[in-house]
Amino acid sequence: METIRRSLTTRRGFLQSAGGAAALAATGGYPEWVFAQTRSGVLNAMLNVEPATLNYALLNTSVIQSVCGSINESLLLFDWQLKPQPNLARSFDVSPDGLVYTFELEPDVKWHDGKPFTSKDVVFTCAKMLRELNPRSRAAMDRCESITAEGDHKVVFKLKEPFNAFILAFMASTGPMMPAHIYEGTDFRNNPANTAPIGTGPFKFAQWSKGNFIKLVRNDNYWRKGQPGLDEVNFRIIASAEQRAVALETGAVDMAFGDDLDPIDVPRFRDNPGLVMVQNAYDAVGEITLMEINQRTAPFNDRRFRAAIMHAMDRNFLVDQLNFGLGRVADSPIFSTVPYYDPKALTQYEFSPAKAKALLDDMGLKPGAGGVRHKFSVLMLPNQDGPWRRAGEYSKQALADVGLDVELQSTDVATFYKRNGDWDYDVMWNSYGQFGDPAIGMSRFFLSNNIRKGVPQTNTQGYSNPKVDDLLQKGATAVKREDAQAAYSELQKILTEDVAMLWMYERRKPLFHTKKFKDVVLGPNGPCDGFGAAKPA
Repeated sequence: METIRRSLTTRRGFLQSAGGAAALAATGGYPEWVFAQTRSGVLNAMLNVEPATLNYALLNTSVIQSVCGSINESLLLFDWQLKPQPNLARSFDVSPDGLVYTFELEPDVKWHDGKPFTSKDVVFTCAKMLRELNPRSRAAMDRCESITAEGDHKVVFKLKEPFNAFILAFMASTGPMMPAHIYEGTDFRNNPANTAPIGTGPFKFAQWSKGNFIKLVRNDNYWRKGQPGLDEVNFRIIASAEQRAVALETGAVDMAFGDDLDPIDVPRFRDNPGLVMVQNAYDAVGEITLMEINQRTAPFNDRRFRAAIMHAMDRNFLVDQLNFGLGRVADSPIFSTVPYYDPKALTQYEFSPAKAKALLDDMGLKPGAGGVRHKFSVLMLPNQDGPWRRAGEYSKQALADVGLDVELQSTDVATFYKRNGDWDYDVMWNSYGQFGDPAIGMSRFFLSNNIRKGVPQTNTQGYSNPKVDDLLQKGATAVKREDAQAAYSELQKILTEDVAMLWMYERRKPLFHTKKFKDVVLGPNGPCDGFGAAKPA
C-alpha cells in the first residue's frame, strides 16, 4: 500500500516537471508513479478533466460515467444488440399493452454503507431524484402515471401511455440507482455524498484528491458472486493529451477512455502489441459533436444565419483532417446507427462559403470594416486539447472567411455547465449522446417543455416548435414501428430545414487497455457499466 500511496502523490510533481519526455528521461525512462503497478489487481485509468461532481444522477458527463459506472448500478444491463439483461433487477415483465413494467429486484444487495438496497430506493430514484435532476431520465419518468413499491423487492411502473423506448431508461448511464437513505429530504445538489458517493457497485469510493486522482477499492460484499476481479481502480486526472499519451505508452496507466487520446495518436496505439483497442465501447452512446446556438436573439434566431454557418464549415475536413477519420459527418439530430435515422428526410448543407455569404447578404448582414459582418463568441469545451482545440481554431478561421468574427472563449468545467444551463452563450461547442433511441438521448434538446433555465444539457438553445413537440410525442408513443419511423422521419426533415442545431460530426472514439487485463468492456455501454468483471489476464 505504501508503494501505491507514494506513487499517487508524486503525479503532480511529474506533470509540473519539464514535460513528459523530459520527465521520463529524468527518471530512467519512466515516471516514478509507474512503479505503483506492483499489484496485478490495480487498474490505473485516466480522466482528461476533473469531474464537477460524483453524483451520477445530477450530471452524467463521460468522465463522471467512467468513474461512477463502477460505483452506482442500474436495474438492467444491455448487450451488444442493446437487448436488456438482468442486473439489480433479476427479472422484469411488460404487460401486453406496454403500459405496465414490473421489476423483481435482487434480494441480497447492500449499499456500500451496509444498508439494504430495496424497492424504496428505486421509487425514490426514479420518481423523485432523476426526475428532478436529469433531463434525459425525465423524458422517460415523466411518462409514468405511478411508480410504486410492492414489498421490498418489487417495483411497478405504470405509464400514462405507451413509450416504446422506456426500457432504455434503465441503462446505467441514464438510470443509476441512488440511495434514498442518503439523499431523501436533502438538497440534492449540495449533499456531501456528491463528492463521496455511496452505491451498490463492485467498487467503493475511497478518496478524491482534487486535481490529482480518484481512488476506488473493491467492494468485498458485492452481491454478484465472483466479482469484482480487481482490488482497486484509480483514475488519474491528466489534463494534457500529450501527457496522457505518454502515460499509456510507458505503461504508467492501463487504460485510455474515448476522450483521453488525441486522434492523431490513435494509429500508433492501434499498432502497439501491448494494447487492446475496443472500437465499439461507446456504440450505445452514439455521440454527436455539435455547436449549440442560443436562438433567443438576432441573428441567431434566423435560420438563414444558422444555415450560413453550416455552409461555411467544411465538416469533411473536421472528420478527415482534424480527427484523422475517426467518425463521419453528422447530418441529422439522430446518430446514423440509432433506430429511425432517415437519410432521405434530411436537408444537407454542403461546404460552400459562397452560399454562406449569399445567405448573410440576404439577411442584410453586409461586410463592414475589415470585411466583418457580425461578431459573436463561441464557448469552447473545457478540455482544450487535440480535436476540440483544432475544431475551435478551424471554426474561427472558416467563419472569418465569410465575414463572421468569432471570439473563442475558454472556461473550466463548472463554469461551462453553468453558462450552458443559464443560457449564457452565443454559440458553444458540445457533444451529446443518443443512448439507443431518439426519445432518450435526443428529444430533450428540442422539446419546448425542456426549456428550463439552470439545467444544463437540455433545451438551452430555446428552440421551440409545436410541430416538433407533437412529432416527438408521436414517435415516442407509437405502438407500431412504422408509425414511429414516420414521425421521426418528418421530425428530421423539419429540424434539418430549421437548422435547429449545428451538427458537425459523429464520433467513433476507441477505448484502449493493456493486455494485462481482460473482460474490461463487455457491452456497448463501455465504462458506464463498470469494471466489476475486469480481471488480470
